Amino acid sequence: MKILMNKKFASNLVALRGQNRLSQSELIKKMELLGSTLARSTYSKMELGIGNIKASDLVALKEIYGVSYDKFFEGVSVIETENL
Repeated sequence: MKILMNKKFASNLVALRGQNRLSQSELIKKMELLGSTLARSTYSKMELGIGNIKASDLVALKEIYGVSYDKFFEGVSVIETENL
């Protein structure tokens, strides 16, 4: 199952990675240890808001960052005005 990306969700991904002081490559290595097959180039697209995320990769990110799912969805609106 995939979650469609939006710009606020993408910026939350960038912020969480920055708060944890991880490069994209370091993050992908941690995700691989949890069984993810996500490529760094694909993750980069997600942070740019142009790629979608698998639910299983979101679970891995939640575990790595030690946050609730709410952190990924902070500021995400029901009305997608930023994508119009």
